[in-house]
Amino acid sequence: MPKDWNNEGIIEKFEAHQNAENAGPMAAYMKNQFPFLGIKSPERKHLLKEHFTEYALPKPELLFEEAWKLYRLPEREYQYAALALMEKMKKLLGFGDFPQLQLFIETKSWWDSVDTIAPHLVGSLVKQDREQGKQIMLEWSEAPNMWTNRAAILHQLKFKNETDANLLADICLKHSDSSEFFIQKSIGWALREYAKSNPEFVRTFVSSHPLKPLSRREALKHIQ
Repeated sequence: MPKDWNNEGIIEKFEAHQNAENAGPMAAYMKNQFPFLGIKSPERKHLLKEHFTEYALPKPELLFEEAWKLYRLPEREYQYAALALMEKMKKLLGFGDFPQLQLFIETKSWWDSVDTIAPHLVGSLVKQDREQGKQIMLEWSEAPNMWTNRAAILHQLKFKNETDANLLADICLKHSDSSEFFIQKSIGWALREYAKSNPEFVRTFVSSHPLKPLSRREALKHIQ
């Protein structure tokens, strides 16, 4: 029978498998935004799988409390662990949890965490009520925080034929003149993914609107 949830189990596993030789290059890859323990993705996922087998998930009302305990730790692997926990329990999230997800997006922000939260957690919530979700994403697209804007652009990344093309277009156009690399890249990425389901829409959109060269190039990468 699984033991009661305990973050210490994750911490002990990660500390036992830290690798100083890997830590430097991993931090450098992330532009030295965060320290790393040096646990590469396959091993980290294996350790988390072990933990999720050994321990029962926390009670739903304690999810964010437990996730924050991990997320606030210095090394980046703990932020990944917190996101893995939330993804494991994402079906229990409701519309009242958008502010918490936004707080995670705006804390220890970088592309790796935001690009996990946006399509996997935020996107899942939006699908619960598309109309209400649309309004929240439009609000996020106008937020003062660039990473929240990026999350709004990317939240439909996995929607394929269920993508609200007009919403995608509206949010992309709000930021089409942005000089921020991470915004330009996210616009191109979101359009490129949707092009797999609707290439004609993306081709027409790109030809009809002034996009930054990076966004345009990324959007058309597989359809020109």
